[in-house]
Amino acid sequence: MVPTVRAALTRRSHEALEPAGLTLQITRRYLRVMRSIAPALLPIFRSRLQADILAALLLNQDQEVSLTDLARRLDAPLSTVHGEVRRLTDAELLRRREVGRSALVRANSDNRLIGPLTELLFLSWGPRQVIAEEFAHLDGATRVLIFGSWAARFLQLEQGPPPHDLDVLVVGRPQRGEVYDAADRAQRRLTMPVNPVLRTEAAWHGAQDPLVRQIQSGPFVVVLQPDNEGGGGTVAEGPEHE
Repeated sequence: MVPTVRAALTRRSHEALEPAGLTLQITRRYLRVMRSIAPALLPIFRSRLQADILAALLLNQDQEVSLTDLARRLDAPLSTVHGEVRRLTDAELLRRREVGRSALVRANSDNRLIGPLTELLFLSWGPRQVIAEEFAHLDGATRVLIFGSWAARFLQLEQGPPPHDLDVLVVGRPQRGEVYDAADRAQRRLTMPVNPVLRTEAAWHGAQDPLVRQIQSGPFVVVLQPDNEGGGGTVAEGPEHE
């Protein structure tokens, strides 16, 4: 291909992949992040899709998934998923077997890289990233956080494999249907149940609601919150301090 044509196509491809932008809470300020940019922490990722495939399989190592189901869950072309899976299988990160006309894949637990790679995915590309992307544009929401067993595991307060479900608190007055739609999208990407609950800002600050008291007294991970709240860090343990 002529170099100038290749460069033009590359620019056009990048432009097509980059939406207007999403927000991810990193330092208690909203930062602009693009869906197409994989975390620099993991240069093994060729693309966002490859990271999604690894997260779907490594964070659910008891699951064996067909390529068709994987493509549907990740909303990606089957041919593209096939190519990424082939690369990951060649690298012995995934196992593949044929059953009739279906190709089934799962994490290759015999590979010593799987343990540390799973931990990196859990901390950098897993639920926190997905929830930030899918819940970022809820009109009326003032903050989003993850609580429960996943938060305890993320904060290393509990040991063991990643939990198989996710509890998400949305604070504010968003449309309930939009919250459930965001949870459904996140659930498809994460291939695990996402359980959203809603509370008003008054309930969050008043701390009289039993669930709010339970969340604030335990581990939780802040995903999105108002831009005017200064300070550092993305996680909180124990009671909320004003």
